[in-house]
Amino acid sequence: MMRQIVSSALGVWVVCGAAWAESEQGVVVELYTSQGCSSCPPADHLMGELAEMPGVIGLALHVDYWDYIGWTDTFADPHYTARQKAYAHAAGERMIYTPQMIVDGRLRVEGNQPGMVAAAIAQSSQMPSRIDLELSKDGDQLQIRAESSGDVPAGTTVQLVRFKDMSKVEIGLGENAGLTMDYRNVVTSWQKIGEWSGAQPLDMVANVNGPDSVAVIIQNAGPAEIMAAARLK
Repeated sequence: MMRQIVSSALGVWVVCGAAWAESEQGVVVELYTSQGCSSCPPADHLMGELAEMPGVIGLALHVDYWDYIGWTDTFADPHYTARQKAYAHAAGERMIYTPQMIVDGRLRVEGNQPGMVAAAIAQSSQMPSRIDLELSKDGDQLQIRAESSGDVPAGTTVQLVRFKDMSKVEIGLGENAGLTMDYRNVVTSWQKIGEWSGAQPLDMVANVNGPDSVAVIIQNAGPAEIMAAARLK
C-alpha cells in the first residue's frame, strides 16, 4: 500500500498513514536527548515541531549518561541508553551521541540538523508500506491488528510505547542550569510485547491503563528497520 503524502509545518513532504477509526500510521523519529546536555535544547525544540506533524511519530528518549555532570535527568532511563547503544552496535558504530535522531530505525542524524532530519523523513515516507497497522482502544484495552502484503523477517517484534505529550521541567544544575524546558512526547516505557512472523494477520490485546499516550511499533531485530508504526489519535 502506498502511503498518502501531506505537507508538514516544516515545509517538507511527509507521510500520512492510512486513516483508521482511532489510529494513524507514520514515520518514527526517535530523539536521544538529555536534560544535562547543553547541545540538546535545540533538538528538543525540534521534537516539539515533529510532535505536531501529521504522519510523524516523534518520540523523545532521555538517556542517563549525562547525569554525572551535576543534574539527574528526570526522565532518563538506562533502557533507553541501552537501546541507543544497540542501534550503534547494529550499525557497526563505536560512538553514541546526544542529541541524535534515528528515523524509522534506519537513518541516523547526529546533532541538531533540522534539514537532515527533514530529508530523512522525506526519504522514509517515499518507501511503500508493506504492513497495515490498526490500533483501537476500549477502556484500558488496546487492540492491535496488522496485516502484511510482503515477507516479514524472522525476529520481527511488536513493541508498545507509552509517552507523555508534554512536560515542563526547570533545570537547576549542570550545563543547562536555569533553563525551563517544555518537552514533547517523552517516552515513559518501551516494551516488547510479542513477535510476529507475518504469515497470519496479527491480532493481540495489550493493557494500557493510565494517562500516557500510546504507540505501537513493528520492527526488525537489531534493532533495525521499523516496518510499521501507529499511534492513537
